[in-house]
Amino acid sequence: MEYVTALPHPSAEEPASARSGRRSLATALLSGALGAAVALLSTRQGWSSGTVVVPGGTLPLHVKGSDVTGVPAALAVVGLAALVAVFAVRRTGRYLVSALLALSGAGTVAAALLGVGDSSALDEQAAQTSGDTSATAAALTHTAWPYIAAFGGALLLLAGLLALRYGRLWPAMSGRYERDGTPRPRRTRPVDPDRPEDLWRALDRGEDPTGA
Repeated sequence: MEYVTALPHPSAEEPASARSGRRSLATALLSGALGAAVALLSTRQGWSSGTVVVPGGTLPLHVKGSDVTGVPAALAVVGLAALVAVFAVRRTGRYLVSALLALSGAGTVAAALLGVGDSSALDEQAAQTSGDTSATAAALTHTAWPYIAAFGGALLLLAGLLALRYGRLWPAMSGRYERDGTPRPRRTRPVDPDRPEDLWRALDRGEDPTGA
């Protein structure tokens, strides 16, 4: 025997905007946090290497991403802070913070890609190692870490774009206020009329101890 119910499925009445808001929120949080972590990790890895000629042979040179450029790491931190700040602001403030998040991601991508073929850090290390200010690095090789840093920046950019598009649907920190923005009512302490100290405390709080 088949039973028919008049109650709709819970998801049937759920507005499409609410579902989009939840999905975009989860995607933005995941991509933003992962993107910042990837960008920061990538700058601590070796980006390029080479050699420098010294009396008696050659010496190897190695530089990390932070030696090449400090921009991706700095923007990753800014982007992560902006991702958290999105939930602390409303309306225009949320759009501004979302834009900052997107710009942080775009800047991380650009800085990482510009650092792919940058040999200035290797040349500086070659001059210090050899003691010759005109020495430059030779036999240059580059790793894939700059591209991984750029991928992290792209994830931050995605989080910023999602915040710009769907941020108005996301929740915000309520603090000590209710969702409608009104302060929570303060509970009134009971007053014992047989205790004078309770009467005085009620008067100090601006309450009527007689209950009238």
